[in-house]
Amino acid sequence: MSHLARPNLDRGSVGSDVRYDAIFVNGEWVSSHGSGEIEVINPATEEVLYVVPRGDAEDVDKAATAAASAFEGWSTTSIEDRAAVLAKMARLIQERAEDITDLIVREVGHPRASAAVAQTAGAVEELDLMVSALSEIAWEEQAGTATVRRVPAGVVGAITPWNSPLRAMTIKAGAALAAGCTVVVKGSEIAPFAAYLFAELMAEAGAPAGVFNMVSGTGPEIGESLATHPAVDMVSLTGSVRAGRRVMGLAAQSIKRVQLELGGNSANLVLDDADLERAVIGGIEDSFRNAGQVCGALTRLLVPRARLSEAEEIAVHKAESFVLGDPFDPATTLGPVKTVTQRDRVQGLIRSGIAEGARLLTGGPEPPAGIDQGYFVQPTVFVGDNTMRIAREEVFGPMVSLIPFDQVDEAVAMANDSPYGLAGAVWAGDPDRARAVAARIRTGRVRINGAPLDKRAPHGGFKLSGIGREWGRYGIEGFLEYQSLIG
Repeated sequence: MSHLARPNLDRGSVGSDVRYDAIFVNGEWVSSHGSGEIEVINPATEEVLYVVPRGDAEDVDKAATAAASAFEGWSTTSIEDRAAVLAKMARLIQERAEDITDLIVREVGHPRASAAVAQTAGAVEELDLMVSALSEIAWEEQAGTATVRRVPAGVVGAITPWNSPLRAMTIKAGAALAAGCTVVVKGSEIAPFAAYLFAELMAEAGAPAGVFNMVSGTGPEIGESLATHPAVDMVSLTGSVRAGRRVMGLAAQSIKRVQLELGGNSANLVLDDADLERAVIGGIEDSFRNAGQVCGALTRLLVPRARLSEAEEIAVHKAESFVLGDPFDPATTLGPVKTVTQRDRVQGLIRSGIAEGARLLTGGPEPPAGIDQGYFVQPTVFVGDNTMRIAREEVFGPMVSLIPFDQVDEAVAMANDSPYGLAGAVWAGDPDRARAVAARIRTGRVRINGAPLDKRAPHGGFKLSGIGREWGRYGIEGFLEYQSLIG
């Protein structure tokens, strides 16, 4: 049995007999107090990658205490000094991008060609944007006789997801550090590599001891301890609505600030004068990114009833063009979902669509033909309505529902008739018409005619999709408080 301090980028340092026993506290790798272990599974092969510690409340206490001790020093550094650390982090990730991508692919199952762009290069881009955004913030301004300052919120507990582990780490921990906060991170226990990597690179980039801390473990043990620890001033979580409710309730006991990004079931609204082929293909591609495991996936495809049959044909052809298989194979365009639990949940949601009377166009709940290992789900397309579970719940798998409409007002009402409000899209031949319709949709962002995301703009949602915003200047400002100096 091999005992190592922490996961590294060596492909040989994986396997069920490899156990990592460290967490990162006050600038050092130290043994976890927790006695349990967590197996990290490759979703494409169902093999154990390695084992990490299942930390406990004592680990959180040590990390939060270290972060609190480091706060005064870090919070008073110049924005230039903070920018230098983040810029160095970006370059370190860039230098090791190939190896980092390989490990993310093994942990998450994201096809490699796509993962290199969306996961690794995306993290570099976001760090670089934070560096430039630091100079855009009004750190101090006059309001009558008062000087209004933007000051760090304090110690941040950051709870990150498994679908984009490294990018989520940069978005949360990176932005908090840019703001002058100190951080305790709980990475996802089913994809923990990014948290370990971030700790290692923070030290290499020159962050002082205690500024970044990392504890390995589960949500009920580590996440809940962060939400209740007296030294933690703010909690930022990306996860399920259930997890968000729990963290928010616990944080409320000590009136901590919370920032929550909780997913969605987003509408892709196609108007009658739109380029239907581009709209449908673009929507399917968006929804099936990372096997559909993206919070803003356009899983509801709203199309004019008069063009439904045409949309069905395009959607089926596109969905059936995806190639399932080994994420390292360049031919693969659709990998597995992350866990057996997630696979079973998505397949159960597909079964619910069939039971509720949705018309199955392609795919289904059965395992994909010819694949005998891995947590794969068939790319699935339904025709249904906005009342079904498949249109109401977050899918987080490769499934799309086509929903017909007769009038634009009806389509806007359906787009807004959702417990979520994270993302959306509008397609129209007339860009001004598309923008006017987009402005009526109650979501945090709406893409118009397939426009690419701009990460300088804020990311976040309404309703059950969460509280607060991430990305760019807005993400940094989410970790700042106002202070008025009068006189």
